[in-house]
Amino acid sequence: MAAIDVALRGLTDRALLELTRAGDRSAIEAWRTGYLGRSGALSLHMRSIGQLPSEERPAAGQAANAAKDTLEAAFAARQRELEEQALDQRLESEHIDVTLPGRPIHTGGLHPITHTLRRILEIFRDMGFQVAEGPEVELDWYNFQALNIPPEHPARDMWDTFYVKPPSILLRTHTSPMQARIMERTRPPVRVVVPGRCYRYEGQDASHEWMFYQVEGLAVDKGLTMADLKGVLVAFARRIFWPEIQTRFRCDYFPFVEPGVEMSVQCPLCRGEGCRVCKTTGWIELLGAGMVHPRVLRNVGYDPDVVNGFAFGMGAERIAMVKHGVDDIRSFYGNDLRFLQQFT
Repeated sequence: MAAIDVALRGLTDRALLELTRAGDRSAIEAWRTGYLGRSGALSLHMRSIGQLPSEERPAAGQAANAAKDTLEAAFAARQRELEEQALDQRLESEHIDVTLPGRPIHTGGLHPITHTLRRILEIFRDMGFQVAEGPEVELDWYNFQALNIPPEHPARDMWDTFYVKPPSILLRTHTSPMQARIMERTRPPVRVVVPGRCYRYEGQDASHEWMFYQVEGLAVDKGLTMADLKGVLVAFARRIFWPEIQTRFRCDYFPFVEPGVEMSVQCPLCRGEGCRVCKTTGWIELLGAGMVHPRVLRNVGYDPDVVNGFAFGMGAERIAMVKHGVDDIRSFYGNDLRFLQQFT
């Protein structure tokens, strides 16, 4: 009996010593298997008790069970200790220095064309124009016929049209249809600008897109002249670019105005000296305009002998390209964040 007690005490002391040296979860799991598992040292010792004389077995069993309880308690305590150490190490490794400056937060921003549209509308609001919007799917009557472009008119070749349901329903090719729509339901005086998307069936290149934004302007009242049109457009150019910018008006043809003009502005990049963007001319064509054609006024029930008006149309992408020196319209819709983030 004494030999068994000595062996049990030695096994227990050895187990406790090894447990203190187990430094991680895998080590203490190996310890548990080696001493408390089915084939562990303590389990083998307990099986050997059956070979003792019957009168010695109860005491030997009690001693073995006490040793097992001691080892299990020590194992649980060591396991908790290692878990706490692991937690402390993880907290230390994830420590945040609250005195460091914060990381910048990357936020979204408005698209450069949205910025341009808002600025254009802000300028014309300050000049007394109201803002209106209209349908992108349009009737042939408003898109062409009411604007002095009948079905057989060769000027229709100027607009490469997407037809939804030929020949009467189409995607609008310009925002000019809103001239007729607004005048139909409004009596003079009229002062309105119309922003919106337009669509044309044409090849894409550095200066053309199949979808683009346009801003249409219309003013109708008694006694309006080309001088009023020029004054509005020159004031707009000076606010959208810079106060001393030079402008130039030249004759041009649009079926819904007479006379028609094209307005160019001094190149904002070279200030008229000549560069690659303005093709060394010093000027960049900006928009088309003119006095509303008498037939357009009659088509909506106005009397051209009593009232007259002027209209103009500009591309928002064109304004943005001129303002920021962008030489390819496709950059605006290419979804390249490196390009777009320059404007946020």
